[in-house]
Amino acid sequence: MIANKTLKLSLKSLRDFAKKRLPDQTLIELDARDECPIEIVRHMCSPDKLGIQLLFIPEEFGGFGGGAFDVYLVCEEMARIDLGVATSVLATFLGSDPITMGATPEQKKLWLTRIAEEGILFAYGATEPDAGSDLAALQTTADRVMEDDRIVGYKINGSKQWISNGGIADAYTILANTPAGPSWFVVEKGAKGFSHDEPEDKHGIRTSNTAALALSDVYVDADRLVGGVEGQGLNQAQAVFGYTRLMVAAFGLGAGWAALDRAIPYSTKRIQAGAPLSEKQGYTHKLIVPNVARLEAGRSFIEETAERIDAGEGSLNTEGAIAKYMSTEAGNLAADASIQALGGYGYTHEYMVEKIKRDVRITTIYEGTSEIMEMTISRDRWQLHLKTRGQHYHEQARKFEALHASHKDVGANVAALAMHALAELMEKARIGRLTRYQHILLRLGEWIAYAECAGSFARRAALLAEGKLSEKANRRFDAAELAALSRIFAREAALKVAEEGLRWVVGAGGVSEAEMAAFETNLGMPAIHRAQAGLIADMDFVADVLYGRAAKPTALSA
Repeated sequence: MIANKTLKLSLKSLRDFAKKRLPDQTLIELDARDECPIEIVRHMCSPDKLGIQLLFIPEEFGGFGGGAFDVYLVCEEMARIDLGVATSVLATFLGSDPITMGATPEQKKLWLTRIAEEGILFAYGATEPDAGSDLAALQTTADRVMEDDRIVGYKINGSKQWISNGGIADAYTILANTPAGPSWFVVEKGAKGFSHDEPEDKHGIRTSNTAALALSDVYVDADRLVGGVEGQGLNQAQAVFGYTRLMVAAFGLGAGWAALDRAIPYSTKRIQAGAPLSEKQGYTHKLIVPNVARLEAGRSFIEETAERIDAGEGSLNTEGAIAKYMSTEAGNLAADASIQALGGYGYTHEYMVEKIKRDVRITTIYEGTSEIMEMTISRDRWQLHLKTRGQHYHEQARKFEALHASHKDVGANVAALAMHALAELMEKARIGRLTRYQHILLRLGEWIAYAECAGSFARRAALLAEGKLSEKANRRFDAAELAALSRIFAREAALKVAEEGLRWVVGAGGVSEAEMAAFETNLGMPAIHRAQAGLIADMDFVADVLYGRAAKPTALSA
């Protein structure tokens, strides 16, 4: 873990560098030319210059040994600057993750030290044209090269697609099938038979380099097999999903805020019908406040998951999936709303919000699509539902009811309503065998993510009120402001879970006409509807906070 003072200095250096070398106009021009600023990327990853890569490398190999929380903050800051450049930097650490997690001590020393001391760029060669995100379906092969019954090397054949840094990396981790199963190999730039295509003509992140790779009898020595044992590739990849998905979640968060932070000041100057847009609820309560609440809900889950990873709880793959799903979807919605907020200006290449919207869209696709996240979440939590005989989310709800007893203003009671409703929906799905419908499984993943984020947000607001939030945690909002945002999001989450859940469970034939009234009551629909009281007042308060107007928190009844 990096000391808070050191981390803040690193973030300030990153901001200062970006202000000087990557102003908006430069980024817009690079985007128009579809150009990755390779010199700037290498400058950022140079140990004697900006040295961003040092934050990701363990101290024993010459880095600063940053933890998951440190990495989240750096990734958010990079995404605020430019998501394409951020992707180029991330690709090195994604590419080196199989080494960090599964390499031999000698391999780690060689490659991680080179990243720290030389600033070499890596690429992560997993995705294939036909397999997509399904790593188990890969077709690239690595055939053994034998001498005297001893494996001396491998010949790799196959192709990879959508590879970030594909055309500019110095080294690549390539996933290929060996006789014992999928395995990672390190392949260096310039290897005989190894080539890359021209950069992809992408919708967004055009300041990153994305290219297909081709491998034709590419020979590597046996010591380039990561870990020295065949068949460990999928385990090595899955071991970091929670961590890497947290990084992409931070990208969605940073890009979403980058868009809103342009829409908010714009609305103070744009006059409509005699008053600034910032003074109109039709603007603030549709385009700004709900998106702030969703982004900060995602932040709550990112920070909580990062702390747990740093505390040694494992890779937390499902939690990483929830953080990525919520934060990238929120970032995409926020950027879309920001285009709407700027009107015709927002739709032109001249304004950054148009670029940000195109860029942030990829965060819902790479490192696992939102649909894969939904499936990952639902499958894991479905097992918890079965193991606890349907009580898991009822038990979680009771914890938030207890939190509400000591912190009545953080929305914990409404988060509890969302979880009670979720438990009822999952049990009805079990009884009706509704998970045979893939769409029901995907929707369960979404409702679970919303409910758990509502709970996480309430916990974060309570911790801030108690002065117990991590010293590195984001503090854009004070305790009263964060509590109001938590209440806004909890209401949305509870309503989404109950009303959309009712729709799809009924739509799948899980509730008969005779059961309908009782099911609505079991979902807590009346209580969830009553919980919407005070919503406009909370949104007024948050809007006043965002625009620096005199604001007073809503008075809450016990």
